[in-house]
Amino acid sequence: MELYLLIIALIAAWYWIDSIGSREQAIAQGRELAERCNLQLLDETVACNKVWFGRNSRGHMQLRRTYQFEVSARGSDRLSCELVMLGRQLQSWHIPPYLQPVPSNPLY
Repeated sequence: MELYLLIIALIAAWYWIDSIGSREQAIAQGRELAERCNLQLLDETVACNKVWFGRNSRGHMQLRRTYQFEVSARGSDRLSCELVMLGRQLQSWHIPPYLQPVPSNPLY
């Protein structure tokens, strides 16, 4: 009985540590995507809302996590976005269409 409890505790500890690393990777990927789209990532909004199993390109099982996060184009708006991580690799992402902010002092 103690052996089963120890195994469950070790699995829970591994999952917790792996989740922290995966969230940090998701924040980095979200920040990179936001910068490419001229958006600001709102760091504290990154949250994992779905965990399941998936297979990588070599057919190995890994945890597939879906993260929701928010970005801002103008500072006063929020866009809800999503990225999917398979293990520590970015599998897919979605940023909804948005209007680019107009510069206050155009050069033309």
